[in-house]
Formats: sequence, C-alpha cells, structure tokens
Amino acid sequence: MTLSPTHYDVIVIGAGPAGYTAALRCAQLGLKTACIDNWLDKNGQSGLGGFFLNAGCLASLALLESAKIYHSLNHDLKNHGISAQTITLDVAQMIKRKDDIIQNLRLNIAEAFAYHHIDRYPARGKLLNNRQVEASPVGDSERPPVILNADHIILATSSTPVKLACAPVDNEFIIDSVTALNLTCVPKKLAIIGAGVVGLELASIWSRLGAEVILLDAQEKFLSLLDEQLASEAYQIYTSQGLDLRMGARVTSAKKDHKKVTIDYQDRDGTHTLRVDKLIVASGRTPNTENLADPNAELLLDENGYVHVNENCRTNLPGVYAIGDLSLLGPMLAHKGIEEGVFVAEQIAGIHNPIDYDVLPSVIYTDPEIAWVGHTEQALRAMGESIKVSSFPLNTNARAQATGKTAGLVKMIAHADTDALLGVHIIGSHASELIAEAVLAMEFSASSEDLARTIHAHPTLSEALHEAALGLKNKSLYSLFSK
Repeated sequence: MTLSPTHYDVIVIGAGPAGYTAALRCAQLGLKTACIDNWLDKNGQSGLGGFFLNAGCLASLALLESAKIYHSLNHDLKNHGISAQTITLDVAQMIKRKDDIIQNLRLNIAEAFAYHHIDRYPARGKLLNNRQVEASPVGDSERPPVILNADHIILATSSTPVKLACAPVDNEFIIDSVTALNLTCVPKKLAIIGAGVVGLELASIWSRLGAEVILLDAQEKFLSLLDEQLASEAYQIYTSQGLDLRMGARVTSAKKDHKKVTIDYQDRDGTHTLRVDKLIVASGRTPNTENLADPNAELLLDENGYVHVNENCRTNLPGVYAIGDLSLLGPMLAHKGIEEGVFVAEQIAGIHNPIDYDVLPSVIYTDPEIAWVGHTEQALRAMGESIKVSSFPLNTNARAQATGKTAGLVKMIAHADTDALLGVHIIGSHASELIAEAVLAMEFSASSEDLARTIHAHPTLSEALHEAALGLKNKSLYSLFSK
C-alpha cells in the first residue's frame, strides 16, 4: 500500500448519477475533486455511470424502446394501413444498440470529468479514519492500493440487487437483472421473482419480444406504493397485455433441472410448481455498503445497511456525506441522487439550497408508463385531510386517440379548502414526461385552478392534466367521459 501525495478538497466514492453529479458540481465550484469507482463491464473495462447507466434503468429503457418497436411492427401496423413482410428479430443487435448507447453516455461523463480536471480512479474505495480513502485498483491486480485524503468525502456507491437464498443466481438459468439485460435470445417461458419496478420493466421488454412472462410476488397487493386507483388500472392493463401476475406468491425454492428452472411457490391456494426456461430475480435492491468503510472508521449504519444521515446528508463522521441509494432520505431514484449530489457539493462550497423531498417524481418505465408526485388518495384520507379528487381517462384525449395510445388516466388530488395540489398520478404513454408539469406546479405551490387556467396546446397529451384540473371544479369539457 502506498501513500499518495495528492490531497483533495473532495473525494467521491461511486460514479453513478449521484456520484458523478456530485463530482462535477464540486469541480465547477472550484474544488479539487477525485472520483473513485469500481464498475467493470462484461469485457472487464472500467466505465463511469454506475449501475444505473450500465445495467439499470437506462439500459432497460434502451431495450424497452427496441421491444416496443418490434411489438408495434407485429401488432399495430395494420391499423395504420401499413403492411410489412418478413419481420425478424435480432436480439444480439438490440443488445449491441443498448451497449453503444451506454458507451456514448459513459464517454460523455468521462469528457466532462476531463474538462473539469476531475481525477478518476478505477478502483474500489474504502473509507478509513481521518478522512482517508483506500483506493484498490480493479482490473489490474498488480497495482497496489493507494491512500488518498480529503477535507470532504462523499459516499455514493448506489445499491445492489437483493439476493434470495431460495433462488441462488448462477446467471445461466437463474439470473439477476444485469444478465437479464444481456440475454441474446428470447426465452420461451420466463418467470420473474418480484412484480415491482424492476420486475415490471424487465417483463415489459421480454414479453414484447415474444416470451411468456410470469411474475411471482410475495405481496398480496400489486404496486402497493402507488395510488390504489392507478395500481388497479395498471393491473388491468398489464394483464390484458398478457403478463401473468401472481400476487401473494412466495417462492420457496428454485433450481436448475434439465436445462430448465423448477420453481416451487406457495400462495393462499397451496403449493405450486412451475417450470420455465429462465428465472429472473428482481426482488428489490439493498444499499451497497458492504466493505464501504473500515470498522475503525466507525461509520454508522442501520440494521439494513443504510448509512445514517441528517437532513443535510451528513453522516456521523465529520466531513463525510452519504447520498443516493445509501440513505433513507427519499426513495432509490436516480434523480433523487442527482439532486443530493448537487446539494452536498454546494453545501461544501458554502451554498445552501435544500431539497424538497415531498415534490419528488417517481416513474416506472413500462408501456404504458406510470409516474406520480405527491401523496396518494389513500394516504391523504388516512391522514384525515379534506380533499377533492378528479381523474380523466386518456381514451377521450384527441392526441392519445391519434397515436393509438389510449390506455391509462390522469388523476389529480387537491385540498378541498385551499385548492393546493397534493398529488398527481398518471398511467399512460409518456407519463414520465407529463409528470414534469405537475412537479413544477407543486414546486411553485400552484392550485388546481392555476393549472386549469393554463392554456394547453391542442391536441396534446398534456390536455389530460388540464381536464383533470378542470374536473376538480366540475368544469371538465369532457365530464361525460371522465371517471
């Protein structure tokens, strides 16, 4: 082990969205910055972007776009008066396209690091005493670790897929979400443990490419974090698309058996056995804090591995921060981590711009997408809030009809007395884009009347938000059709 003569203002451990954003903002603010990250791709090459870019949501989104095009060519063209012959599927080329997109985005980050003179260490970072960090090189076992030190250290090592003892991953037949985004052929029959965000996104990809997909989830309620009306709508849409959603299904064992996977699971009707070609384990994520800190550093973690932080993302150690998936300040979302990266960098530089976690959008990138911000109806009623609710179905929206994407709805909740927007929930095409209007409105403390008085271009999908806002005052132009 060698002692590096280099002292930094800030060392960031982790180069996912939270980490690379923190490093970039620190450098922009004139702080001498280093970033340590241990990601290696399937070819053993280091790359910035972390799990999110390389094997998470961004990779999933790229594949889903290809799958949607393939599905549309096979099922939707005739409605447009278009015929296409000999449509073939090249999964390997889809994977290559996804990898090329990832590589381009990696290069964008690397170029930004170079422009801002950020020192990059392809290494595994470990927090030591006295604001020191051990950087152990990855991909080159002959290079010794080095010790770096800094005035401030930002921990941003993201999260990792949860492992299940009942379904040991071999990444051949029982696979994790990373391998699920790199399959080179479509499984005839595919099971997924977990019908949450990751499981549904993977199901949306492979079902559109022709796989029979069965999702097994131990929870009785489907998407329990969602507004109940949206969860019910989503269940109906996804099952109508052919997804086999089995709730209350607790997997007890899964094992390879003659080039198949045999799965045993229990539900309220008893014990069942299922044989599939591949099984994906997508049962959630856990903070990536194993071996993140030397025990002598005394970094405080909870029983689930989350780092204890205060409202300013500060840990129990002076000058040490934790952001992104490592803390319980808000959900595990890339944009939450990005905002925390900027927040901590500016805090170190003496600037304080707090984050409003109550106006933080969430998205599930299925088809149709689901997006929401603020409170659910059931949560508000449980709190005893006086509310008014309006929902507007997309099947009466002119743009949705023109594009043939009519599944879904927009739901809006406002305070009954003050008219303040308390929650907006969308399931439908481009929901991830539409939710931004609701986030901006809530950030500026807009009322539903403010949104109702805002002129929306016609015809657009955004008019569904306008109609939902009008519906709160019984002024919806299409009230006959709204729910």
